Amino acid sequence: MVKPLFDPQQLPIEAIAGEPAVAAQRLTPAWLRSRFAAPPAAWTPEPRERVIPGRAGRAPTPASVLIPLVLRPAGLTVLLTQRTAHLTDHAGQISFPGGRAEDYDQDAVDTALRESEEEIGLARRHVEVLGALPDYLTGTGYCVTPVVGLVRPPFEVTADPDEVAAIFEVPLAFLMDGANHQRLSAELPGGRRSFYAMPYEGYYIWGATAGMLRNLFHFLRAE
Repeated sequence: MVKPLFDPQQLPIEAIAGEPAVAAQRLTPAWLRSRFAAPPAAWTPEPRERVIPGRAGRAPTPASVLIPLVLRPAGLTVLLTQRTAHLTDHAGQISFPGGRAEDYDQDAVDTALRESEEEIGLARRHVEVLGALPDYLTGTGYCVTPVVGLVRPPFEVTADPDEVAAIFEVPLAFLMDGANHQRLSAELPGGRRSFYAMPYEGYYIWGATAGMLRNLFHFLRAE
């Protein structure tokens, strides 16, 4: 396992992003379908992460994640996982279900759905794929395609104990509110790295996962 370069939870909060929350009417299945069917002409994604020293110069590894938006009576939630502590990359971190692309995958959507089935047992028949956000380049050398999908209950999930330590849900409205987006920075051997964190009820969402959630936030707020 690669030892983490720092503990983000021990860093001071530099700022709160603070943008207004995405309007409630935009956090509905119908509006989301229309947004992905006709994306905004211009919006600005978050910048790529700083590459960890020793990985610079390598071609990024293609990967996909599923951003599962679960249709709950009280509103949409985002299904997330906590990775097991022994994994090579992003050990113990909060993440979306997903992983690296395989040669037999048809495309990025197929990768996201296959990995979600393998990691948490979420059958693809429960997922209505809405579309994808821009690829997200991680400091650990992955080029991740975030695939957004609606998940209609009832469905079952079972964590792969080798990869997933916990499965939980966070209200989409909480994550789509700039008041809940913390900005932090760390000094690394390759330079200063800045990132977002979105703590929620004991779960510390940060790094690439928070970056992709910020992109969803920008995408939904854009006019």
